[in-house]
Formats: sequence, structure tokens, C-alpha cells
Amino acid sequence: MKIFRTGFGYDVHPLVENRDLVLGGIKIPHNKGLLGHSDADVLTHALIDALLGAAALGDIGTHFPDSDNKYKDIASTLLLSRTIEMINERGYKIGNIDTTIVLEKPKIKNFIPEMIDKLAGVLSIENSSISIKATTTEGLGFVGREEGVAAYASVLIYKD
Repeated sequence: MKIFRTGFGYDVHPLVENRDLVLGGIKIPHNKGLLGHSDADVLTHALIDALLGAAALGDIGTHFPDSDNKYKDIASTLLLSRTIEMINERGYKIGNIDTTIVLEKPKIKNFIPEMIDKLAGVLSIENSSISIKATTTEGLGFVGREEGVAAYASVLIYKD
């Protein structure tokens, strides 16, 4: 009998000058980037939390605390790689991933296929198992004022 579990993740980071904008492991050209202890990749962080939650393993801060200097400026895809190892060690596989990035600028539609390629490679799954969407807040709230970027992720994991 297969066991199915779902997980949900959310992350947000402020936009600041003199930082790279990294989303889904891809550097996106922009005049601002995301502030955080690691590369502040909100999409990958939301995905990590969704995977950890689905497997009842806590959250990103439990496993990769921002108080630990070994994670300073680390690529979030490396944290995702460690997360999928934890998931696989417990016998789970990824069924599918659905994500949404919330930002006003820059427009990222043309970067989504590259993000999917990158994340699928890290997770060793088919590109068709990952959905990445982008939306704005129509100028409302901190995202609308271009103060930050948010991301949501939902995952299905299973074991035979």
C-alpha cells in the first residue's frame, strides 16, 4: 500500500541593493537581490519547508539555522540537496511540486524553464513533476511596493 503525504511551505525575504536575486537556484538580472543568511532564495526555501513538512521533519530553521555560520551565503540548492537526502533516507519519493513566486519586478516568466531544470536536477526528478508560477500583488502590500519577494510551495511525497 502506498503512503501519500503533502507538505506546504512559505518564505519571504526583503529586497535590498548589492545582493544577487536568486530564485530556484538561478541568478536573475535585477538591480536588487534578496537579503538573508544564505543566498535567500525564497522559492527554494519554501520548497525545502514543504518537503520537510510533508515528511514531518520540522522546518528549514531546525536543520539549517541562520545562527550557524556554515550556512552563511550558502546556495540554497545545496540545502535542498541535503533535504532530499533526508526525504529519501525515510523511503519517500517526490510525486509532484507546485510553487508560486510573488513579486512585482522583474518579470521572471522567461527564467522559469531554467529554474525547473535546476530544481529537477537537484532533486533527481523529471521536469514535468515541477510547476513554477509567478504572480504580482497588483501593487498591494510589501511585494507591491517592491520591498520583498514571497514564495509558496506545495508537495506530494509518497512511499511504496
